[in-house]
Amino acid sequence: MATQTKNLKKQHFRFKSPGATSVLLVGDFTHWQQQPVPMHKGQEGVWTVSVELTPGKHTYRFIVDAEWRDDPECTLRVPNPFGGHNMVREAA
Repeated sequence: MATQTKNLKKQHFRFKSPGATSVLLVGDFTHWQQQPVPMHKGQEGVWTVSVELTPGKHTYRFIVDAEWRDDPECTLRVPNPFGGHNMVREAA
């Protein structure tokens, strides 16, 4: 188990939504909605959070005030079974 901990890579996520009251990060690494990660609102309405991920590709999305949202800063996306897209983050 200690080996896995050493391999974790800190990843920073951000989402700009000044009017939002809640932003959650969800993805394959949170078992989607089972363990969402609350984000913290900062200056100018930019929500941020840092999480440690295992190396490799991970899919994610944001839930903003109970609505699923894409990451406008992410250009790598894959189709999901709900007719939308999941964002892809590579932790190297």
